[in-house]
Amino acid sequence: MSSSALIVIPCLNEAAHLRGLLQQLRADNPSARIVVADGGSTDGSRAIVEELGAADHGIILMDNPDRIQSAGINRAVAMHGDGHEWLARIDAHCAYPANYVARLIKAGTQRNAISVVVPMDTIGLSCFQKAAAAAQNSVIGTGGSPHRSKGAGAYVDHGHHALMQIGAFRSVGGYNLGMSHNEDAELDHRLRMHGRIWLEPDCTITYFPRATPLALWRQYRNYGKGRAQTLQLHRMRPKLRQMIPLAVPAALFLALLAPVLPLLALPLMVWAVLTMTAGALIGWRSRSLCAAMCGFAAMIMHMAWGLGFIRQIAMGKRPLAAIRPLS
Repeated sequence: MSSSALIVIPCLNEAAHLRGLLQQLRADNPSARIVVADGGSTDGSRAIVEELGAADHGIILMDNPDRIQSAGINRAVAMHGDGHEWLARIDAHCAYPANYVARLIKAGTQRNAISVVVPMDTIGLSCFQKAAAAAQNSVIGTGGSPHRSKGAGAYVDHGHHALMQIGAFRSVGGYNLGMSHNEDAELDHRLRMHGRIWLEPDCTITYFPRATPLALWRQYRNYGKGRAQTLQLHRMRPKLRQMIPLAVPAALFLALLAPVLPLLALPLMVWAVLTMTAGALIGWRSRSLCAAMCGFAAMIMHMAWGLGFIRQIAMGKRPLAAIRPLS
């Protein structure tokens, strides 16, 4: 079944995970074409692909000069998509269940979906990663986003990209190269005009969060910027769970005026206390001191996302609709 899929792995310095991932994908998908779209790795990733590809011509190393993941996937589909019904997107820094691609195709076929997305179970290794993971697996960190919690299968507006019909992917022009973040949600908006997107809970993947507060801050600042770009590009209204984090930068601004009127610091203090208390409760329930700090991680996520969003809106510049035909 999985032989009908083109498997694409966007990659940049993923040597720690790449060999095992490629071996798993090949064992599960003996006849599939696997393309590693490399954005200029310097850690030995390219050598791993070249080594495995020398013995298995179905494993292909492809240069991705634009470096961003979406460009690499678009290029892989344009160069290698002919003859394949499905595109399976695999991120190198995640862990996948056995027979992942075949199970995705089965779900897409049974549900008559043009795209299958999957939930993400976030797991941390270091203490800060465990805190970030607990936040990302909870409502305080993600606002109840469907693909951030494993529930029942459903047709959804958006989720973590896993499988798409190549015909549909090509017909909408693939990923928008004018966006470096939130390009998946932007593509989902266009795909929904052509068919349905199915969230498949039986294909939950394991995601490893950023390892430092600064890295988490940068990630969520870019997420906020990307979400604002998607709304600007398609003139969409944000959902309530996307609006709530915007109150955090507003509370920060009010707190800066506290020397004039001390009560203006109250909203920021209430947010901080509630978030840290919720985090402490999560840590208590999981019996983890590291998870108890998830309130701190969630505060980073809220503030960074909100500031990234507001900065993009304040700039007033809509992103380019950099969508080119995929031949």
